[in-house]
Amino acid sequence: MEMNGSQRIEASREQVYAALNDVDILRQCIPGCESIEKTSDTEMNAKVTLRVGPVKASFTGKVTLSDLDPPNGYTISGEGSGGMAGFAKGGAKVDLVPEGEATMLNYTVKAEIGGKIAQLGSRLIDGTAKKLAGDFFAKFSEIVGPTPAAEDMTAEEGAEKKGWVSRLRDSL
Repeated sequence: MEMNGSQRIEASREQVYAALNDVDILRQCIPGCESIEKTSDTEMNAKVTLRVGPVKASFTGKVTLSDLDPPNGYTISGEGSGGMAGFAKGGAKVDLVPEGEATMLNYTVKAEIGGKIAQLGSRLIDGTAKKLAGDFFAKFSEIVGPTPAAEDMTAEEGAEKKGWVSRLRDSL
C-alpha cells in the first residue's frame, strides 16, 4: 500500500521537526498508542492497539529514524507484530517545507501487512490507514500549531462556540 499526503501546520519548520521527535507529543497523536519510548536518538519502541474492521490487535514494534536532515525532514520506518492478527511494516519519507510562518508537512508512506489483517481486503485497510493518518495529523496540528482563529478567540467568543452539552451544563 502507498499513500501520499500533506498537512499545513501553523508552526515553524524547526518546531514541527522537534515535535516529530518528541515521544510525549507522538504518544498523544498516534491513534491507539499505549506506550512509546526512545531507546536512542534514532530508535523507539512502541505499543499500539488498533481496530481494523472486526479485528482488534495490539502491535509491538520498533521505529527507526534515518536520512536525518534537520529541520527539513527524515525517513521513519517501523516493523510491528500483532501476534495472531498479523504484522505490519513500512516507512514514510517526511519533508518539511516552510510556508511563511507555517510549515507544510509532506509525506509518502509505503506499508506492507500480513496475517489475519491482510485478509480483510485492501479497501478496508486503505480506508483505515487514511483515517489513522488523518487522525494523527489533526491531533499533531492541534498540539503543535493551533490555528490562528483559536489563538485569537476571546473568552466570550469561546462561550458562543461551545457545544449544546457544555452550554446546558454551564446554565445549571
